[in-house]
Amino acid sequence: MLHHIPLSKILFLDIETVPEVEKFEHLPPKVQSLWEKKSRYQRQEDISAEDFYERAGIWAEFGKVVCLSVGYFLIHPQREFRVTSFTGSEPELLTAFNNLITQHFDKKDQLLCAHNGKEFDFPFLARRMLIHGIALPDKLNLFGKKPWEVPHLDTLELWKFGDYKHYTSLNLLTHVLGIPSPKSDISGDEVARVFYEEQNIARIKNYCERDVVAIAQIILKFKGESLLDPEEIKSV
Repeated sequence: MLHHIPLSKILFLDIETVPEVEKFEHLPPKVQSLWEKKSRYQRQEDISAEDFYERAGIWAEFGKVVCLSVGYFLIHPQREFRVTSFTGSEPELLTAFNNLITQHFDKKDQLLCAHNGKEFDFPFLARRMLIHGIALPDKLNLFGKKPWEVPHLDTLELWKFGDYKHYTSLNLLTHVLGIPSPKSDISGDEVARVFYEEQNIARIKNYCERDVVAIAQIILKFKGESLLDPEEIKSV
């Protein structure tokens, strides 16, 4: 499986997102109203739009990216997996990521890879770039592309094997495949609290980078190759 795709042609990534402002009450009245309408069909009747706002980070219209981590393989002279992260203001980190793609991962045979990336990471990044007036890199601009021309790998999609009603979390997938769990500190629903209350972006960065490593490990498993040893993983 995936034997035809060289590891060096894949850029692995993960993003961490939070609500665009810390509390519902900090939103302008018009945005509060828009959030109430947007979330109406996702929340139960007894849950108010304000109480549901803690989940706003999963919608690009009401959330923002606070950390974007990427990883890539160097194969020669020996295998090494390098991981780096972009933090800071959202326009800054999105611009830095855009520059990375356009300068180093713009070839037709190079791919972006994430877990549930086709449903979340890739469209979220594209939408936030447009919101900030950042030109979309070709790897995120899917307009006019045929399905087989889309340069994306999605470990969730690969695991589905055509079963579109099936969802498997990254944590569960690593468990069943015998891969070390990336969820050793915080979980996704804690990121907003860590960002706004603890203001601990380093903790979020470490969490995000562990997810990137886990995604790379899944691809290695799919390809029938040995998993990464800790000494093969380098933060740069």
